[in-house]
Amino acid sequence: MPRPEVSPVVLVIDDDEPYRERLVKAFGRKGFAAHGAGSAKEALECAPVLRPGYAVIDLRLPDGSGLDLVRELKALDARTTMVVLTGYGSIATAVEAVRRGATHYLSKPVDVDDILLAFAGATLPAGEAVALEHQVPSLARAEWEHIQRVLADCGGNISQAARLLRIQRRSLQRKLSKHPVRQ
Repeated sequence: MPRPEVSPVVLVIDDDEPYRERLVKAFGRKGFAAHGAGSAKEALECAPVLRPGYAVIDLRLPDGSGLDLVRELKALDARTTMVVLTGYGSIATAVEAVRRGATHYLSKPVDVDDILLAFAGATLPAGEAVALEHQVPSLARAEWEHIQRVLADCGGNISQAARLLRIQRRSLQRKLSKHPVRQ
């Protein structure tokens, strides 16, 4: 009697519930047994039971860093293929994600097809693939990413972000009105 096919298990860890649920449903349509978690704690509670072969991890979680979660999930099962997602991409965090055990690092927004391509590229040499893929950002791009991170940390409060960045509110508004600078 032939063995029944077992669907690969993917765990999607992201605090943005609508985005997480979209990914879970999309993975389900692609034949995965997909599960979602909204925090690092929730992911660490269900991972030993689910034993996911794949994990999609948001870099910023409400109870910790996705980078720390990569290391903890790798400790549970070194064979887990992981992709780290972030809205604030940088070379340093991409390389660090790979050093800790992620196979790829993607900047949001991404869809399931992008993530599946990243899973398929899991055989790339650790650290080298991510470093080669990304060009060094221009100074303008690095500034724009930093402003976006600070603004997100301030919950979108421009006045508070301007104070933290030590620039005038109006100058910050001008910088924000410009389109993001390409690498």
